[in-house]
Amino acid sequence: MKIGLFYGSTTCYTEIVAEKIQAIMGADLVDIINIKDQALALCLDYDFIIFGISTWDYGELQEDWESIWSDINQLDLSDKIIALYGMGDQIGYTEWFQDALGMLNEQVLAQSATVIGHWPNEGYEFSASKALTADGSHFVGLALDEDSQYNLTDERLDVWCEQVLLEYSNLL
Repeated sequence: MKIGLFYGSTTCYTEIVAEKIQAIMGADLVDIINIKDQALALCLDYDFIIFGISTWDYGELQEDWESIWSDINQLDLSDKIIALYGMGDQIGYTEWFQDALGMLNEQVLAQSATVIGHWPNEGYEFSASKALTADGSHFVGLALDEDSQYNLTDERLDVWCEQVLLEYSNLL
């Protein structure tokens, strides 16, 4: 099994997290692909995919994702299992925390993907997010905040990586 980890990164935080995920899961298991440099269609070569995205300003997409957003609609993800992680600032942009993560989730679900890796929203302080599950108890993927909770990132990554590998194996 190989995992394709696709990310877009403006300030390098999403890329650093991609590298941490690769280190936790193993370089032999995870291929890292910057969507700025490679076509998103490359994700079709993987059965298990991780997408990393950050939310900018007032709930906007990261620029690399924004430039290829319509490409997602061209992908048949019906046999793909996808886990998502997002970067955001819950204090500075409390009304839009992780909105890009939620928008990406909607896009991949519209292409019939199976999404795993929901993450509890306990321990965060925000007023609104498009990245919440229907019952509001979880984010649709791992929510990271390098601005105000950077000290929790490594622990959250360890737990989430173990969680998504277990969820993936349970689907096989």
